[in-house]
Amino acid sequence: MKRIAILGSTGSIGRSTLEVIASHPDRLELIGVAAHSRIESLSEQITQYSPRLIAVWDPENAAALSRKIHRQDILVGTEGLIQMATHPDVDVVVVATTGSQSLLPLLRAIASGKQIALATKELLVMAGELVMRLVQEHGSRLIPIDSEHAALFQCLQGVPPEQVRRLVITGSGGPLWAYSREERKTATRAQVLAHPKWQMGPKITVDSATLMNKGLELIEARWLFQLGLEQLGVVIHPEAVVHGLVELIDGSIIAQMSPCDMRLPIQYALSFPQRWTNLPPALQLTRLSGLHFLEPDETQFPCLRLASEAAEKGGSACVVLNGANDVAVAAYLEGQIQLGDIPILIEELLLQHVVIPHPTLDEIFSVDAWVRQAAVQKLPSPSRKLAASADRIER
Repeated sequence: MKRIAILGSTGSIGRSTLEVIASHPDRLELIGVAAHSRIESLSEQITQYSPRLIAVWDPENAAALSRKIHRQDILVGTEGLIQMATHPDVDVVVVATTGSQSLLPLLRAIASGKQIALATKELLVMAGELVMRLVQEHGSRLIPIDSEHAALFQCLQGVPPEQVRRLVITGSGGPLWAYSREERKTATRAQVLAHPKWQMGPKITVDSATLMNKGLELIEARWLFQLGLEQLGVVIHPEAVVHGLVELIDGSIIAQMSPCDMRLPIQYALSFPQRWTNLPPALQLTRLSGLHFLEPDETQFPCLRLASEAAEKGGSACVVLNGANDVAVAAYLEGQIQLGDIPILIEELLLQHVVIPHPTLDEIFSVDAWVRQAAVQKLPSPSRKLAASADRIER
């Protein structure tokens, strides 16, 4: 029996994780749930699943939940998340938030020897070198939930590292792939959030539209699989059937294929090294009309270029990339800027920043705080709350 705690249980990944746990009651036990502000959803989950541990990052929301469910033992703030992530009754910590608020709980969970099921690519973008060093030092296990990295992880099982030539991350192209660059610049929220293949939270759906998600995934893959950037690539695959490919030194390619359902990579992360009966229907190969793979154009999608440039610089440049993108996406979702303004804001802040090659944890947090405040000041109608809200949009 594996005992699970979910950081970000009210987001789309968190909800899917709860479904996986419920479908395997003889193998998985829910111990704790944590959220930031979706108190109604969290209250419903508590009623349905009866977790022993509850954590709420925001103190006001924690107090409101306490009054609502008549419990006085709610864990609060970063320390509350750490208590849940390191609790002796927890075996696996599912990290499914988008903000930097879960970085310290992640690091503490690794240091306490927990298995990590990681959906939050932003944490490896910000602190991949630090995170993976701790994984090695403490003998922890980190398994990706992100569909592309879960696919690559599966393809690499049993493959010696010296036999790998290249990893290829696939992407559907997002909701605006067929749009012209000018059309993408002014795309409405409704157009951007109408993803053709995946049901995801608003932040990651916007990242899909700009292809920033592919850039962030390159950086994530660099640290997860300990490869140079020259060994990583991105292709657009509109059918979204192949989620990752591994090219071997003899020219062979191993691909992972499955339906677009996040419960599959979540279940694999929780069941590893075993495989359990699948939840959704299996992929029907005879119904596929074809598979297409296209080269992404970085002039059409400048966010992908900016991510590649930040990855080349390394260090704190990736912290700036992530923080600036968080604020810009939040501003777009609030109607403050257009979609085409997102890469402009990110590039301005990357140009301002002097890169720290191997930042410490304190330096990571310092740069993250600086870039969020600096990004807010560049917005047409700066909002004091925006930097904070950009750090808690759930997947």
